[in-house]
Amino acid sequence: MSIDPMTPSVPTAQPEPSLPPVAPVRPEPRRGLGLFATVLVAGITALVVGLVAGLSGYVIGQSVDESAPPAAPVAAVAPLAQSGVDTSPPADQSIAGIVSAVLPSVVSIIVEGAADSGSGSGFVLRPDGYILTNNHVVNFSDDDKKITVVFHDGTKVKGKVVGTNQAYDLAVVKVKETGLQPVTLGNSASVAVGDSAIAIGAPLGLDGTVTYGIISALDRPVTAGPAGDVSYINAIQTDAAINPGNSGGPLLDATGRVIGVNSAIATLISGGEGGSIGLGFAIPVNSAKRIAEEIIATGSASTPVIGVTLDLTFTQDGAKIGEINPGGPSDKGGLVKGDIIIKLGERVINDSTELVVAIREYAPGDPVVLGFRRGGVMREVTITLGSAETS
Repeated sequence: MSIDPMTPSVPTAQPEPSLPPVAPVRPEPRRGLGLFATVLVAGITALVVGLVAGLSGYVIGQSVDESAPPAAPVAAVAPLAQSGVDTSPPADQSIAGIVSAVLPSVVSIIVEGAADSGSGSGFVLRPDGYILTNNHVVNFSDDDKKITVVFHDGTKVKGKVVGTNQAYDLAVVKVKETGLQPVTLGNSASVAVGDSAIAIGAPLGLDGTVTYGIISALDRPVTAGPAGDVSYINAIQTDAAINPGNSGGPLLDATGRVIGVNSAIATLISGGEGGSIGLGFAIPVNSAKRIAEEIIATGSASTPVIGVTLDLTFTQDGAKIGEINPGGPSDKGGLVKGDIIIKLGERVINDSTELVVAIREYAPGDPVVLGFRRGGVMREVTITLGSAETS
């Protein structure tokens, strides 16, 4: 599956045909990924090698030892102190306890098509078989693709895509199973930098892999995907190791609640598959929850817009309006071509990408306050976000 949609590490916003860009930039040091990084979507299962080599080394070592001359007698071995085997169950709030409780809700997703194949991760949303994952995990051009969902106990069942939202890089898959154990959704609005973070998924096809770290940053503007198919993420950044195959798996807090959907990693290489360098990005669960609920209810999900096209050649602080969509939210609010949006709510806007991801933290119909500059004069206006449906 050709899912290594790598994009320049410096987030670049590209206007989507059906959803005009939106939201945040400030005249402070930029918070993007930097000139030498590349954001790629972590979505392909790589071959796992090394096990056979390790085993061969062991066998060779054994045969060498057996053919060697008898060793000279040695002094009696003095045993070292060691604790006994603890068979008591792990504490509920320990990492082991959290993982034990959540693993039955985490799945591997294998996608096979005539031309492409790959895999990722996902997690159970409802007992009646709804599973959340990334759009890039399941969104193949092959109409005859086969989706297999593998549960932690090894059970394999057929899955079907209910709906997707490419703008958020989210998708819902349904299996014909009941009585499944859903995850507990947390609230990404309460996440703080420095909080513990646990990632579960199937990196490189190794299902049930658990990694641990902290929340490294919040509101990190990230774009992922090839030109024309870009997802904009107002990401939670973590140093918990995330690798290709972790896509769609849950990012948990210290109580085992899902706070994000693992979606992308940064790498310093310019092509191919990269591994974790401690820069992983997750879609905040509050956004994922809304998208999932809409997809389950209707098969599609809406994306909030302000009704403008942004001037991507603008390099100063802020997001400059290139065109106004007639009758759209910004048009109704009195904005005009050339206005420079510098604030959305309390969030300062540094560039076009930050504006887009900031708006996507809201929902269509939400009122937002835009701060903008026109001819050197600072102004404010409250607009109601419009909607662009994607599926």
